[in-house]
Amino acid sequence: MNHSITRAFAGGALILAATSSLAFAETTLNTLFMAQSAYSEADVRAMVDEFTKANPNIKVSLEFVPYEGLRDKTVLAQGSGDGYDVVLFDVIWPAEYATNNLLLDVTSRVSEEAKAGVLPGAWTTVDYDGKHYGMPWILDTKYLFYNKDILAKAGIAAPPKTWEELNQQAQIIKDKGLLTSPIAWSWAQAEAVICDYTTLVSAYQGSFLTEGAPAFQSGGGLDALNYMVESYKSGLTNPNSKEFLEEDVRKVFQNGDAAFALNWTYMYNLANDPSQSKVAGNVGVVPAPGVAGKSEVSAMNGSMGLGVTTASKHPDEAWKLVEYLTSQPVQNKYAKLSLPIWTSSYDDPAVTAGQEVLIAAAKVSLAAMYPRPTTPKYQELSVALQ
Repeated sequence: MNHSITRAFAGGALILAATSSLAFAETTLNTLFMAQSAYSEADVRAMVDEFTKANPNIKVSLEFVPYEGLRDKTVLAQGSGDGYDVVLFDVIWPAEYATNNLLLDVTSRVSEEAKAGVLPGAWTTVDYDGKHYGMPWILDTKYLFYNKDILAKAGIAAPPKTWEELNQQAQIIKDKGLLTSPIAWSWAQAEAVICDYTTLVSAYQGSFLTEGAPAFQSGGGLDALNYMVESYKSGLTNPNSKEFLEEDVRKVFQNGDAAFALNWTYMYNLANDPSQSKVAGNVGVVPAPGVAGKSEVSAMNGSMGLGVTTASKHPDEAWKLVEYLTSQPVQNKYAKLSLPIWTSSYDDPAVTAGQEVLIAAAKVSLAAMYPRPTTPKYQELSVALQ
């Protein structure tokens, strides 16, 4: 082997610089994640640190944006030809991303272990037209959270089983002077309001589309909208709900200013954290209610996946990162803010300890998740509906 050796003297010291074929190139992966709900930014950074320690030849550049910026960032970066390698995507986007060739078809890359071990329903998060466009990562739906202390003070023995009963309980709390507006929702003009609306549509057994035509303006879809309007006009719903995103709802709830709130899994452990919550220890959670004669519970599919973009110059390394982040050991370790996609995880005491009530709600709700429309034009439909 030939080496090029340069000798130089600096301050009496001999410096030897050698170039050698033993040096290896470092791969940098550009990644896009969400700075909002589910895993915290600190959690994702910790996961990636563990990955890079095990894979020193791979560097990971992390970018975090609010949910509302995820899709636009992904699409615009892809169009510029200098996009991301790994992106987080919502369950509503695989149809659009696959149709527009934004994500790699990774069907052949998915391991047999994953095919057998991941909850069957989780695959709907990343599938389109019979193909996998990533790995499910955040398995989520919206739950009904309640303040146990406020319900006890109001003389309410158990959380509501139906949406009508929710309003009745909220009225009792309001009449007793415990809270002016007992219910908090995320109804800002964003995807958040569609998630809350979809939960209600599932309860009223409505439909978004029938044979490709809009159907939400009648039947269960109209019933769901009327419920929202009546709850708002009655004063039972916090009037600021029309500006709230999920993080706003969490802050209102954990400040003790809401008896009821609809939110994602992550709120349970954060609202139970005494270092940041005034209601720690008083947080109850149940599946979102149903409608008498129509449904027992309600739930919408708010899951998200990790995929490799078609623009990635390092698809093998990118897929290695996706497999690591979605692996069962990693998901079990960080199960406090997002529940695992792996079936056997729910029998692991390390996962369930301290969040047994949440796990019990999840087993019911995750089995009842209702989808938003699966269409390449979803984003346009959503904006119009918002």
